[in-house]
Amino acid sequence: MRYRVITLCLFSLLAASGIQAQVPVRDNEKKKQWQSMENGPWDFAPDWYYYFLHKGYSGAEMYWKWAGFKSGFRVRFKESKSNIKRIMPTRVISEESQRQKLEKVEEERRYVEELYKEELVREADRAVDLVYPAYKDEFNRMQDCITDGLLYCMTKSGGKLKPQVDELGRQNEILCTGIAYIRKTGVGYGLENARRQQAYEEAKIKMEALVKQTANLCAVAATHY
Repeated sequence: MRYRVITLCLFSLLAASGIQAQVPVRDNEKKKQWQSMENGPWDFAPDWYYYFLHKGYSGAEMYWKWAGFKSGFRVRFKESKSNIKRIMPTRVISEESQRQKLEKVEEERRYVEELYKEELVREADRAVDLVYPAYKDEFNRMQDCITDGLLYCMTKSGGKLKPQVDELGRQNEILCTGIAYIRKTGVGYGLENARRQQAYEEAKIKMEALVKQTANLCAVAATHY
């Protein structure tokens, strides 16, 4: 009976030891190492182990400490003497670099989006000629003057002013072709209405000059033939 009691006690002690062994134990040495690598205090343990075997990256140095009867050499760790750098600053720099890249991408996206919206507005503006109706009647009136004047010159001179008539006719044809091109709409042809108006104004000035030349030629035909 006594042996059974002793055996039972031993079994209980072993079971309790097994349960206690499974409880997680905080590893202070690893904690210090990780803190040093991240952003915690620069410290390592066991100190003499790092002094003799890992002095390079731990930055360990030996110094004398006076403490009465407990005076002696100690080990301390200096980050400035380490041949490695912390992970945290590198990680922070990497995150900042990534953030800047994302901001750059977003900025470029907004820029492209603005260009796209502007192009849609311009495309809608190019699709319809809103300016020509304001010039149509004036152009038609001046074309009638040019056509009737050149015909008068040919008739009145009996064809003797044909070279001059042909030259003015050629200039007028070029001018009318340019106006027709300005009026074109669609892909590859359309102009914004502001540019159309400027082009029509230039064409109007040229046509007015052509009307004056035709009138001068008519005066010549009337006085000499």
